[in-house]
Amino acid sequence: MSAATAEHAAAAPSGTGSPSGTASTSGAAQSRPAFWDRTGVRLAAGTVLPLLILVAWQLTTAAGLVPAYRLPGPVTVLQAGVELIERGELGLHIAISVQRVLLGFAVGALIGLAVAAIVGLSRAGDALLNPTLAALRAVPSLAWVPLLILWLQIGEESKVTLIAIGAFFPVFTTVAAALRHIDPHLVEAGRCFGLHGWSMFRTIQLPAVVPSVVSGLRLALAQAWLFLVAAELIASSMGLGFILNDSQQTGRVDRILLAIVLLALLGSLTNALLGLAEKKLLKRWA
Repeated sequence: MSAATAEHAAAAPSGTGSPSGTASTSGAAQSRPAFWDRTGVRLAAGTVLPLLILVAWQLTTAAGLVPAYRLPGPVTVLQAGVELIERGELGLHIAISVQRVLLGFAVGALIGLAVAAIVGLSRAGDALLNPTLAALRAVPSLAWVPLLILWLQIGEESKVTLIAIGAFFPVFTTVAAALRHIDPHLVEAGRCFGLHGWSMFRTIQLPAVVPSVVSGLRLALAQAWLFLVAAELIASSMGLGFILNDSQQTGRVDRILLAIVLLALLGSLTNALLGLAEKKLLKRWA
């Protein structure tokens, strides 16, 4: 009898353990990211199209389908970059452009967040400011250049101001809309707990709009790079926009393509860095 009991007791854990083992296995499967969401897969997939473009570019130029003076090959563009590096110019052009973008982005984003808070949290602010800002948003970037040069002269102030204008509107539009559409039940619950003013904003409203803030910042960063080119094309003696303008006047298509590639790479790099900050913010507030 004792042997049967012992045998039954020994068999029981295996019988009861199989469902829990199955549950843990299914839970692990559910926690594992999907194939296309894995970091390595996304990085590898993201390089496919650029590599295809590079191969098509090389084949097109090597076959002579397009004249070299219109479309130089990738090696020629690379040689143009090496030439500027040897002359000590390329690093300076890149550093100046990055500095202008970061300064303009920071100024425009901070002002955009402040104005978005006024418009999104106040009906009076919405009625007073939103129509005018919506009209100014429709003004093309190049339209600001003559006025900024007239007011601020040809210097860093006019360029950074133009970039800040470009960075302002994506942050303002995205965050203001998010603040206006916060669930009123959350706000009412906060009031029931005695939250008002800053405590309400910090505890209820800010966590609710953090994803929108990050989205607005990423759009603003992309817009800052666009406005950088507008600023440096018109009035600049240094920077990647200057390389574009100077190369167009001298017929250096290889340098034009080099500047375009560098702008794309720098924009992708800064966007990736902002993506890392996004993950930390979402872990902290979401």
